[in-house]
This record gives sequence, structure tokens and C-alpha cells, in this order.
Amino acid sequence: MINDNFSFNLLKEFGSARLGKISTHRGIIDTPTFMPVGTQGTIKSAFIEDIISTGTQIILSNTYHLMIRPGTERIKRVGGLHEFMNCNLPILTDSGGFQIMSLSKLVKIDKERGATFNSHIDGKKFVLSPEESIKIQKDLNSDIVMVLDECPKLSNDKKKIVNSINLSQSWAKRSKKEFGNNPKKALFGIIQGGVYKDLRLESLEGLVKLEFDGYAIGGLAVGETQNQMFKVLDYTTSSMPKNKPRYLMGVGTPSDILGAVKRGVDMFDCVMPTRSGRTGLAFTWNGRLNLKNSKYQKDDSPLNENIILRNLNTYSKSYINHLINSNEILASMILTLNNVIFYQQLMKSIREAIKNNTFDAFYKKYIDVI
Repeated sequence: MINDNFSFNLLKEFGSARLGKISTHRGIIDTPTFMPVGTQGTIKSAFIEDIISTGTQIILSNTYHLMIRPGTERIKRVGGLHEFMNCNLPILTDSGGFQIMSLSKLVKIDKERGATFNSHIDGKKFVLSPEESIKIQKDLNSDIVMVLDECPKLSNDKKKIVNSINLSQSWAKRSKKEFGNNPKKALFGIIQGGVYKDLRLESLEGLVKLEFDGYAIGGLAVGETQNQMFKVLDYTTSSMPKNKPRYLMGVGTPSDILGAVKRGVDMFDCVMPTRSGRTGLAFTWNGRLNLKNSKYQKDDSPLNENIILRNLNTYSKSYINHLINSNEILASMILTLNNVIFYQQLMKSIREAIKNNTFDAFYKKYIDVI
């Protein structure tokens, strides 16, 4: 049953892996879940109806990019992002914190003022304070709202990371105050701290005291090794509240997801399945296929004979190779949809394995394959 209010129900644990349900007034989200990324109000190279047909239950969009273009007022005028992009799924919006790092050459940070961006499009100045980020996300009418944080680059300078979590903690308090009381929506705090255990736990402790609806783990997949990421997850998730969703931001590869689920993470997002689809890379249960490769010119077998959505099982690897080499947009459409389907099949299989107490066997079978 769909809840009018946001809620999370932990249904089962198998080791540290968790099976759960997030209830929103727009729909149920089974966890562990993967959110395809619609940065600018669209999943690139795909119709939203097709994305929904893959089993996707929630998508992610981005505050910074929508603030820059087309601008919040244009989206607010029609009722919000769901109406603007014709999507009836729940939507999570990132706060713009990642762009503070990724566009660092165009950003100046001030503790009180926030982040001042020079638009990467036309150089126009935009100020994104914690309050403004929340206001924009409210205007977008997203269902899960993220606090504004500073996502630092991978660094051995511990003092720099300390300053970052102090700034993020201050911004989290201001974000929560601006968010106010809105039971239909959720506000997630974001844990930072680099690869330092004491700083991660310090950041988490401060956020838990503020009582958010969910907790995200930020500042990973920014250059550290997979083993370093898993080590951070080991000590972070074990200290996180059990009754709140756990979201690992910007991750990742199928093996990243498997390893993170094993360590207790519930939610994921990444551009990888869609971006890879636009560059000729297909995800399959037998591993990744680079369909640009000339060896596929004479391969008339389907990419995945079991995918009947949009009749994807009727397109041969040879044909897709031809489309890629001819720079035809259909190649991106086929591979993007294939990859999102694969990711959603992966998440469904993970949920079934946790439910049936077979997750360890599933993990061992696929961790080095996909």
C-alpha cells in the first residue's frame, strides 16, 4: 500500500545485506534499488515510459543542472519535475554538492554564502546556499531531497577533510531548518570524511543527532580503490541507524553494487549504465561487451535473447556494431535500454537472493563476472 507519508520498512537481513521497502506518496521502492540518472530531467537516449518498463522504481535528477537550464521557474510553473518530464515515478534530487567538486574551477565556497558558480554554459553567476538548494528542490517537487554538502576530492590532507565535514555539518543544519516539516517528502543527510574512519564516524554521529529521514554516504567513487571503498563501508554502515535507508551516492559498477549490498547499502545511483550505452559498452550477465570491437562485425547473435522490451532481442551484435560505427543514435538507444534493464535485473535478483537466503552464493557467482 502506498503511504501518504515517507517511510522505510526493513523486511529482512541476511548477514549485513538488507531487504526493505521505501513508501512514498508516489509509489513503493523495493530495496536494494538502483536509480538511473536523469541529470537534466531526462534519462539520456531513452523514453521515460521505457525506463519505467525496465522495473525502475525511482530516478535521480540534479539541482545544479536544472537550476542552470532550464531554470527552476519554468519547471515550477507546470507543477514540478514530474509533470515537466512526464514521469510518475518518485524522484530523488541531488543538492548540487557533487558539482562543487566536479566543477571546482568554476566555484568559490564561502561558509555563510554557500557556493558561487560561474555557469559552465554561459559563465553567468549562480549562488547555491543550503537554503537555496532546498528551495530549488522544493520547487522541483522532488520526493527525496538531499542536503547541500561539500564533496571533497580524494585527499591525504586530513585537515582538508576535517574542514570539509565541518562545513557540511553546518550546511546540513541549515538545510534541515529550511526543509521544515514535510511528511510527504524525505530529507537525507550526507556522510563525508574521506577514507578516515574517525572522520566518517564523526560526520555520521553529527547527522544522526539532526534526525534525517535517510542517510547517504558521499565522497566515494572519487578515485579510491574498490577495496578502500568497501573498507569505508564496513565501518560506516555498521554504525548507521537500522531503521533508515542507506544510500551510496554515485556508485557504480555491478561489482561495486554487489559489494556494497553485502555491506548493508540500500540505494544506488550512477551514470554508468546510460553513459556506457552511449559509448558502445553493454552490460550482460556474462560480463561487459565493447560492441565497437571489430570482432562483432560477423556476430549475428542477439545482445540478450531474453530482453523482449522494444524487441531488443531481435537486434544482432553485428547490427549494433554497424550502428555505432555509423554514429547512429539508435545504437545509444538500444544499449542504454539494455544496460538499464540489466541493472534492474541485477537489483531484482539481489532482492530475491536476500529473501531466499542465497545471497552469498549469488555474490560468489557474479562478483568477478559482471
